Amino acid sequence: MDSNEFRRYGHEVVEWIARYFESVENYPVKSGVKPGAIKGALPDIPPAQSEPFDSFMHDLDEIIMPGITHWQSPNFFAYFPANSSPPSVLAEMLTSALGAQCMIWETSPAAAELEEKMMEWLRVMTGLPAEFEGVIQDSASSATLAALITAREKATKFRSNSEGLKDEGRLRIYASTQAHSSVEKGAGVAGFGRKNLVRVAIRSDYSIDPEALEKAIEKDLAQGFTPCCVVATLGTTGTTAIDSLSEVGAVCRKHGLWLHVDAALAGTALLLPEMRWMIRGIEYVDSLVFNPHKWMFTNFDCSAYFVRDAASLIRTFEILPEYLKTRTRGEVNDYRDWGIPLGRRFRALKLWAVIRSYGVEKLQLMIRGHIRFAGMLAGLIKAEEGFEMMAPVPLNTVCFRYCPAGMGDEEANLLNEKINHSLNDTGKIYLTHTKVEGRYVLRMVTAQTNLTEQHVLQAWNLIRETASAISSQDGTVNID
Repeated sequence: MDSNEFRRYGHEVVEWIARYFESVENYPVKSGVKPGAIKGALPDIPPAQSEPFDSFMHDLDEIIMPGITHWQSPNFFAYFPANSSPPSVLAEMLTSALGAQCMIWETSPAAAELEEKMMEWLRVMTGLPAEFEGVIQDSASSATLAALITAREKATKFRSNSEGLKDEGRLRIYASTQAHSSVEKGAGVAGFGRKNLVRVAIRSDYSIDPEALEKAIEKDLAQGFTPCCVVATLGTTGTTAIDSLSEVGAVCRKHGLWLHVDAALAGTALLLPEMRWMIRGIEYVDSLVFNPHKWMFTNFDCSAYFVRDAASLIRTFEILPEYLKTRTRGEVNDYRDWGIPLGRRFRALKLWAVIRSYGVEKLQLMIRGHIRFAGMLAGLIKAEEGFEMMAPVPLNTVCFRYCPAGMGDEEANLLNEKINHSLNDTGKIYLTHTKVEGRYVLRMVTAQTNLTEQHVLQAWNLIRETASAISSQDGTVNID
């Protein structure tokens, strides 16, 4: 492809993207293809000769698009937000064009220094303490793994990286039963062993019980284990529960444990001063991660990892072969030493584009709107006979179920699963579920970039109608 062809197709691709943004809510939200359909539509062997880019674009529309679930649709209410935005997409195009490998300052000084500045901006925007320093990771899972490994090194006086864990006491990690699966995966990858992740009981609001945490640590100490790290969560994946950092932090301080905070979803809400009650107790926190690629309109991947003791993080991950030595070492941030990968993308560029294009006030307005939509939906559910709320709604996720009077949990589980699949099969909206104390619960996340109140109301009406129709078919109570 020469420069002229690149210009022509570049314009066509931008036009395709613009049309997609304009029409995304008209697509079936959840892909309806059967397993193997996309693979079966592709040739078994690659082309021996070059093909025109027009053919690629044709197959994108005809083969690939039917197999896409549209996360950017305002009718997408599933899982968690994975928001994009026009300025983020344009900046991502520039990042791809530059093709910079941003492993150290010298390989692209602008990338390193823009990343440093963006993390400072985010620290100010979210109200985090000035002593926190930050780095952009690819995901919260990677950031949590970095935190666990750093906690391991501090607990072993930085011996385990070089000598392994064979001579150390069995290190223990603590997290609530609602904590993300990445904590368990990280425990295995970091060498703790998954069996050494202690799942701590929760309170009625699904947050970690600090008394149960204290008892678990004391029990482990009595049995010869070595408590190492606690992972608290702001906005659990299932119900968006908020762990109390002040209570958990006091336990960590007492026992000298690293406190990592997984705020992958909820961290964006810290842009709102009225939501900063979530970080009361931040003085106890050693590290915290949140994802602008979830709720801050910056397309994947862009995960903001903050650490109080950057020197310990760097000591954990730094390694200096001859071919990476530079004259600027010690004067600048070489971010390859701040995490696991050597190779690093220029992620800061799209974050810069988003913050400048929207401004803090517009970002705050959009986030407040999403929280308001969730509160509105919760009110409608509470007022509707046969429906019940299943968890508090501190953020943008509403957990509920349909359970007509007199129906047992087992029957209600089957009914709500049927409602969920029926809704998704319409292509009009997409919901996912969780289990809360054994009960099948519908989850509706009100946080897509272009979501409006009307989208929420339309979805709620469809949910009511579907529940009514299925109830009538099953011989249960009709809600109308």
